Amino acid sequence: MARPVKSIHGEWTSRWAFILAATGSAVGLGNIWKFPYVTGENGGGAFVLVYLLCIAAIGIPVMMAEVLIGRRGRQNPINSLKSLAEEEGRSRLWRWLGGMGVLAGFFILSYYSVIAGQSMAYIPRTLFGVFEGVTPDGASSIHTALVSDPERLLAWHTLFMLITAAVVTRGVQRGLEKSVRVLMPALFILLVMLVGYAANTGEAFTRGVHFLFDADFSKLTANSVLIAMGHAFFTLSLGMGAIMVYGSYLPRKTSIFKVSVTISIMDTGVALLAGLAIFPLVFANGMEPGAGPSLIFETLPIAFGHMPGGEFFGALFFLLLVFAAWSSGISLVEPIVAWMVENHNLSRRNATMLATSVIWLLGLLTVFSFNIGQDWTLFGKTAFGLLDYLTANIMLPLGGLLIALFAGWMMKKSSTAEELAIGNGVLYYFWLILIRFVSPVAILIVFANLTGLLDILNK
Repeated sequence: MARPVKSIHGEWTSRWAFILAATGSAVGLGNIWKFPYVTGENGGGAFVLVYLLCIAAIGIPVMMAEVLIGRRGRQNPINSLKSLAEEEGRSRLWRWLGGMGVLAGFFILSYYSVIAGQSMAYIPRTLFGVFEGVTPDGASSIHTALVSDPERLLAWHTLFMLITAAVVTRGVQRGLEKSVRVLMPALFILLVMLVGYAANTGEAFTRGVHFLFDADFSKLTANSVLIAMGHAFFTLSLGMGAIMVYGSYLPRKTSIFKVSVTISIMDTGVALLAGLAIFPLVFANGMEPGAGPSLIFETLPIAFGHMPGGEFFGALFFLLLVFAAWSSGISLVEPIVAWMVENHNLSRRNATMLATSVIWLLGLLTVFSFNIGQDWTLFGKTAFGLLDYLTANIMLPLGGLLIALFAGWMMKKSSTAEELAIGNGVLYYFWLILIRFVSPVAILIVFANLTGLLDILNK
């Protein structure tokens, strides 16, 4: 199967268009929702330092590999891997690696949309003072009332899928690129505004800065290191086909190394800014930074409800969450849409409508798992829990591992060196060592930890 010179879907108009799009894919609820609470649970600054080292050793090399495969293949992830495997004299079965990534993104968006819908629902609730003076029990009751009502949850899930489809159906330049050129600057502006708001907490802001950046290694455990490794991999949106299909639209002369480093820096910057915005508010209200997953929907509304201007800035915060989720949602739909357009001769509009409709239907399982279907379990997990476990603990790390093995071992050095265009010197061989040895071993450890194999081996 001959690979095309250019993608039939078009190209990004510039290097920065790709950077904004890929950063939009990477920046999501994981940066603004998950990073602050896992940092809080794992001791602060020392955890952040390990996380940054893991971004450099795992995230950037695998991102370079994924972009490399996408740009060299110039097709959707399934077809790109099939073409490159044939070109390199490898088994065509490698195309199923692309299929697994596309399917993982498909599953993730089905429940991601429901969580994003909850963020949308919190914008008017916060803006109109629902959380003013709220108690912890009151904040918990408000969130419970939302998720236990399947009709309201379904309405917000539907709205999020509609705005996602509206962007994807317009194509690479008129849809994806135009949207990220607005969404990403808006996201950074909102984050800076929220950090400025948090700075007014005075001593609490200073405490938040120290908590985030002072490295007290006595608080760091072996499990904290494993969590940092796992989050560094997942935060960059790796292993789900999004970065690969975005890479297929990347102009030939653009440096894969430079854009991968830039995306990683911007993604990490968003996570750190989110921490600077959230921790001072938590400390100012005498709450704990390790509140866990409830930090966003139950703990922070209490903080906003007890601070001057909390209604306005709280609404901005949840708008920020929606923007982050929207840019990620767009990237999760694109791989399956590209596959349907290339393989089944569907128009982009019809492919988008079909893909988002099926994802919406699958999302009903997550909607109902919070209310009328909360007792429907498989292997002891609700539908939402099962989809989350399957993707985050199995499909994504397995996909990332196989991407590293394919780029590092299945592709010829001449092919990867040509595509990366960083020469055959120290930088190229440093990447080759990381992608062949360091990243696979690290991902295997993450995989073993997430699936419980590490605990079994330690017994």
